[in-house]
Amino acid sequence: MTIGGVLLAAGAGSRMGLPKALVVGADGQPWLARGVRVLSEAGCEPTVVVLGARAEEAEDLLPGDVPVTVGIAEDWQSGLSASLRRGLEVAATFDDVDAVVITLVDLPDLGADAIRRVASVPPGDARSALRQAHYGGRPGHPVLIGRDHWLPLRRSLTGDSGAKKYLGAHGAESVDCSDLGSGRDVDSPRELR
Repeated sequence: MTIGGVLLAAGAGSRMGLPKALVVGADGQPWLARGVRVLSEAGCEPTVVVLGARAEEAEDLLPGDVPVTVGIAEDWQSGLSASLRRGLEVAATFDDVDAVVITLVDLPDLGADAIRRVASVPPGDARSALRQAHYGGRPGHPVLIGRDHWLPLRRSLTGDSGAKKYLGAHGAESVDCSDLGSGRDVDSPRELR
């Protein structure tokens, strides 16, 4: 069973004042590099990073010690759906990948343990799996999407919404990760402090 990772990092980060793919954390580590390393540490391979706004600058922040495939969401301005669609398209080029873990670049307290928990499925179930982390009963990331769902999910995506409707309509399994982090995303400089 092969589980890949998809890190979505294409947006302009209007509330942040710059693309979140360019944010460097208080620890001096770029969020982009951290996100790739966390997916790698959790065993997700291959790892796909979706970039858009200021993509060339963001590519310079990718870690050199972890293999990454970059997908550019040319239509990133149309919202989250463009990034997710592009990530699934790139993942589909890897014939041996049974499922992908989807996560976002702006989750500074997401750790490998939460990714492993969400990705923990029996080998025979990976291609049909649909699982989502929950924190205090609230849905969040990461999300595991089995290969059987990639094409119908891509076809359902529109605007600035991700997989939420699809996950709900197809009975995604809730995976409690409350003991492993907050699940909060960081949208503004004020939230960084």
